[in-house]
Amino acid sequence: MAWAPTGAIDTVARKLAQKLSEQLGQAIVVENRSGAGGSIGASEAARAAPDGYTLIALDSTYGMMPFLVGHLPFNHAQAFKLITISAFTPVIAAVHRDSSITSLQALAEVARQQPEKLTYGSGGVGSSVHFATVAYELAAGVKLLHVPYRGGGEAVTALLAKQVDVVFASPGAAMGSGAGLLRPLAISGSGRLAALPDVPTFAEAGLPGYDVMHWSGLGPRAAPLRP
Repeated sequence: MAWAPTGAIDTVARKLAQKLSEQLGQAIVVENRSGAGGSIGASEAARAAPDGYTLIALDSTYGMMPFLVGHLPFNHAQAFKLITISAFTPVIAAVHRDSSITSLQALAEVARQQPEKLTYGSGGVGSSVHFATVAYELAAGVKLLHVPYRGGGEAVTALLAKQVDVVFASPGAAMGSGAGLLRPLAISGSGRLAALPDVPTFAEAGLPGYDVMHWSGLGPRAAPLRP
């Protein structure tokens, strides 16, 4: 696991580990090795023997990794073999419940009036949450100030502590431990979530050009390290 606990991919990976343990009859251990946009955990997993006993929880960020890291100590295209796409996850924009921002339009208005004044947390430079927020900036024509953390879960924790103003995270990460403390503004995708029926889509909230989804999956070691 290349990310810190409580984030979207960590949640999915732990649910998969539980099911795999039940089906295989043996323990599946989830280890979090976060940092450097996921490249630290990926590099450690790439050092494992290609015997099928080591799996890496991959996500959207893995596909962008070679464009963000100058030199990876493993062959990005061949190190792992993706065996399943386990989940597609929408993005939810959320602020603290005490925030004066009460809608997606209000967020954009404040951001336009005060460029780079509002802060947002992410799982690190180049993480899927980072790109999700940059996509929002481009679609809305605004500029926020980036505050990177070691995982999406840590970014949400920072929002709960009022250390940042907004996050663009998965619904599970944003509304799990923060249920009741965060105010969701909008969610990506073509329709509302049954679990959050009062949260409008970005299109319904006035930003039809934003439709970002994250994917996560599993892959075993498949090739040796570069010499």
